[in-house]
Amino acid sequence: MARFLVVGGAGYIGSHVVKRLLEQGFQVVSLDNLSTGHRQAVVGGELIVGDLGDPRLLDQVLGAAPVDCVMHFAALCLVGESVEHPVDYYRTNVCRTAALLDAMVRHGVGRLIFSSTAAVYGEPRQIPIREDDPTEPSNPYGRTKLAAEQLLADCDRAHGLRSVCLRYFNAAGADPAGAIGEDHRPETHLIPIVLQAALGMRPRVEVYGTDWDTPDGTCIRDYVHVQDLADAHVLAARHLLDGGASATYNLGCAQGLSVRQALDLARQVTGREIPVAESPRRRGDPARLVASSERIRGELGWRPRFEDPREIIETAWAWHSSHPQGYGSP
Repeated sequence: MARFLVVGGAGYIGSHVVKRLLEQGFQVVSLDNLSTGHRQAVVGGELIVGDLGDPRLLDQVLGAAPVDCVMHFAALCLVGESVEHPVDYYRTNVCRTAALLDAMVRHGVGRLIFSSTAAVYGEPRQIPIREDDPTEPSNPYGRTKLAAEQLLADCDRAHGLRSVCLRYFNAAGADPAGAIGEDHRPETHLIPIVLQAALGMRPRVEVYGTDWDTPDGTCIRDYVHVQDLADAHVLAARHLLDGGASATYNLGCAQGLSVRQALDLARQVTGREIPVAESPRRRGDPARLVASSERIRGELGWRPRFEDPREIIETAWAWHSSHPQGYGSP
């Protein structure tokens, strides 16, 4: 079977992809500096602890044995932080991606799956967003991801390095078997924050802006279950392994969930009160981000299994209620 290098394989999405690859019989090596990832999240294969910015390490990893495909999840991904620290985002998301591509070219590795984001679109002109819509990111995070996508396109033209860019927003939920889940330190994603408030681990949920141009005044996002994302990454890899061309796909359920709706669903799922505090808008946040996934459904046959947002929250609640301290839980 094919051998994969998963960069960022100890992170939230990366670890779920590693688990799915192993379940399908692939060989997997994870590379992660564990700055935000967790050893316990890597359920099998080989884990190499090291930094993507170390060219000698990249040469060692790619030269140790043939690598058929790289999956790249290692990135900074917080909109507000990117506005405050743009240089860090360009250094990590663009420069280190360039270092990875440089090493892949040196070692003749010609396939890459790139974890991108719907943030490359900025404030969308239509909902749901389609892949050929204008890319006008409204924050440094989105701009760095778009720059990395453009670099990948240039490497295809120059070196024949084929890639699939998967654009998604708001990964959510947890492994349905309960083995792994979401554990960020600090946590910034809405659903785990809401569930931590339900567990009494934080006093309230901050709602950033209640005057957006949406039906209930709060931001709308497209939540995609992390297991469905993992399946999409495997399908994209099979596409490249079968000789497919470079491509870009959105991953979404084509339905948006507002912050207030997410809170209401979480209260229903947990049966608990969840206090809320209203705060000003955050710079760089679009009002709505909902993606069309018609292209990947038609071309690669992707079919999300968790399109009901209640099911997404239920799997997240199962993880958080059994692992209140994340991977530090007994």
